[in-house]
Parts: sequence; structure tokens; C-alpha cells
Amino acid sequence: MNTKQFVEDMNEHLIKPTEGEMEILQVLWKKGECTVREVFEELNKKDIGYTTILKIMQIMHEKGMVDRNTSAKTHIYKALLNKENTQQHFLNKMIDTVYNGSTARLVMQALGNKSASREEIDLIKEYLEKLEK
Repeated sequence: MNTKQFVEDMNEHLIKPTEGEMEILQVLWKKGECTVREVFEELNKKDIGYTTILKIMQIMHEKGMVDRNTSAKTHIYKALLNKENTQQHFLNKMIDTVYNGSTARLVMQALGNKSASREEIDLIKEYLEKLEK
């Protein structure tokens, strides 16, 4: 394992993004590299101002969640945390704390609260069939 990968793995185990940080990470994962203005516009939240997003992103940089390129007047940010690993961490935490470790309860709750489309149900069935093999 190279040093960069080791640091990334360590960061993902030590860093626990807040809800607001997760929203910003979602934008960065979707778009790749962004300015604070681009993140602000993508989030399009009426109750959070530009300076709040800027401050959160500065804190995220200090925590090692994002990288910041300061070579131009407008700073460019990109996520350092791996999307899949971060999502897996939050899913595992939610299953353990909210559903007492029961994946089945999570799935039943999720399918019961929202009406899944026919395509989604077919994808779920395909996935379950693959697990059985």
C-alpha cells in the first residue's frame, strides 16, 4: 500500500462528516472539483448563506476531508474522502444504531415508506438473486 492510500484509509476511519459536510461532499463527488460559489449554487438552500458554506468548506479542509487548490484567485476544492467508503460507513452506522443491526428492517422500512418504481424493484430482485447464488 502506498503512502497516499494509507493516509486516505486513515482519514476515512478517523473523519466522521457532519450532515452539512455530507451535503457538500455529495456536490464534490458529483461535480469533481468546485469553487465555493458552485457548491453554494448547487445546494440552493435558502437558509444557508455563501459565507456559511465557505466556512464549512474551510473546516473540511482543516479536517482533511477536501483538498484546496489556491493557485488561482478562486480556490478550487475537491473531495479527499472516497464516496463509497463514506457511504458504507454511514449506512453501517445507521443499520447498527437505528435498526439494531438488522439490514432486513432497514430495507423493509425503506420500501414501505417510499413507493419504489418497477425498475427499482426489478433491480432489487436481480441483486437478491445474485446474492443467493
